Amino acid sequence: MDIQSAFFYVFSAVLLFAAFRVITARNPVHAALYLVLAFFQASGVWMLLKAEFLSITLVLVYVGAVMVLFLFVVMMLDINLDTLRQGFWRHFPLAATLGAVVALELAAVLMGGFRVSEAPPSGSLPNTQELGQLLYTEYLYPVEVAAVILLVAMIAAIALTLRERKDSKYQDPSQQVRVRARDRVELVKMDPVRPAAPAQPSQGDQP
Repeated sequence: MDIQSAFFYVFSAVLLFAAFRVITARNPVHAALYLVLAFFQASGVWMLLKAEFLSITLVLVYVGAVMVLFLFVVMMLDINLDTLRQGFWRHFPLAATLGAVVALELAAVLMGGFRVSEAPPSGSLPNTQELGQLLYTEYLYPVEVAAVILLVAMIAAIALTLRERKDSKYQDPSQQVRVRARDRVELVKMDPVRPAAPAQPSQGDQP
């Protein structure tokens, strides 16, 4: 067994262990961390398959953005774990059925074998460079349309977030620029010394 096969078995074993711990961990933060470990191992498998672009994209997009956001939401929210575990056995038959279907599909694919294609010529470009040339030559217009859609979605999210709501505090920058001291500060004249109030007699002192 060569070094590449050894790395494949190591990455696959850790990936299966991490994926199993994702669904069995009681703490959602621990489950998210195991999912990050699973993503790293899947990235290593992609790297062994000489798919560098997919490997780096998996780390940057899922580990660097999606999982960090997921961990932030999980750690900021007060999640009641007992409430989450109440419906486990009620949904277990449906989950087990879906898991069995996925396992049968994977078994059917593995039993059919893999088609080994011919190795690419040694003078070909790396897959990342080929993908970039393909995206910006033949698929230039779809890439531009996707970029415009993402820009519109980003602007819409900012507009929805900054809209004026009753439950949020909003400050008008134009009013802050035109503010004057006499409109915000009011001087009140008070006596420097005020006489003390007479003491009230208690019930025990009354005749």
